[in-house]
Amino acid sequence: MIALIDYGAGNLTSVRKALSHLGARFTTPSSPTEVGDAQGIIVPGVGNFEVTGALSAEWRTAILDQVSHARPLLGICVGMQWLFDGSAEAPSHEGLRVVKGLCRQLPEEVAADDPDIAEGSAADGRGRLKVPHVGWNSLHLTRESWLLDGVKEGDQVYFTHSFAAPVTEDCVGATRYGVEFAAAVERGQVGGVQFHPEKSSDVGLRILGNFLRRVDG
Repeated sequence: MIALIDYGAGNLTSVRKALSHLGARFTTPSSPTEVGDAQGIIVPGVGNFEVTGALSAEWRTAILDQVSHARPLLGICVGMQWLFDGSAEAPSHEGLRVVKGLCRQLPEEVAADDPDIAEGSAADGRGRLKVPHVGWNSLHLTRESWLLDGVKEGDQVYFTHSFAAPVTEDCVGATRYGVEFAAAVERGQVGGVQFHPEKSSDVGLRILGNFLRRVDG
């Protein structure tokens, strides 16, 4: 059973549909005490990092307890950013701190010859990028990963975000939009993706399937 955490950070319908398509059993806990019944946890999310403030100390303790017992945890979009120390978007809100680093805003201005402009993702031809970053980008695989098992170099996934995590030793897949940033991270049984696997076609379903297989162990 997967615990799909609903903390008011977006519509969970797409994630639920993807999990149902994969035949997964899941529930949406109404309180932190119910998290202990799950074999795996997914923390989704969209919007400002400030929304993670709804994950109270009780929720954090319950989730960290599961992590300490090697139960797989997956963060999606803002849910992935929450795995880090925090974000410059909401400095007063602390992340879960299971992955080191601080999320920062994507650049709105780049060099006029930046490849992102050549690919037509800029708002104009003078070095300005559209932020939020919305659309499909290719993955660069940085190391072996259970989360990205079967994903190929250059596979495309769907992003929608304004802030991003740094590329560190926990990064298993990177992409570039003005700057290179972590598209997927992994530390032990904890994984995270900045993109939306539930909206990333077969590649996204593969990644969610990898998580489910990790849960089944």
